[in-house]
Amino acid sequence: MNLADKGRQLAKRGIIAQLITSLVLIVIVFCVKPDHTVAVIIGSITFIIPHSFFAYWTFRYAGATKSRIVAQSFNQGLKIKLVLTTVFFATAFSLLNTAPFAVFGAYVVAMLSQWFAMVWLSRKY
Repeated sequence: MNLADKGRQLAKRGIIAQLITSLVLIVIVFCVKPDHTVAVIIGSITFIIPHSFFAYWTFRYAGATKSRIVAQSFNQGLKIKLVLTTVFFATAFSLLNTAPFAVFGAYVVAMLSQWFAMVWLSRKY
């Protein structure tokens, strides 16, 4: 069993929780205010895709013999996540006509769902 397997499984479950929460939010917004649906989709994607990449990049390696590579991988993952998030926000506001409140709101909901999922799943498993 790989040492990173537990972290990978927890990250996968967290990403699934983000996807489910975001889909529920998208459906609610579509029913209540359909013109903000695209903004909510963009806001959700702006958090989910960079965070998923970060989780993948972070849990590639494990073990005491690879501690330097693990730390380097974590730092690289954070940098890439920041760049991807910046690109998504820049695209949302420069190329698409999106409502800023809806974009940031969906981003925050996706981020909070990930935090709550990590707390709940770490207690459960």
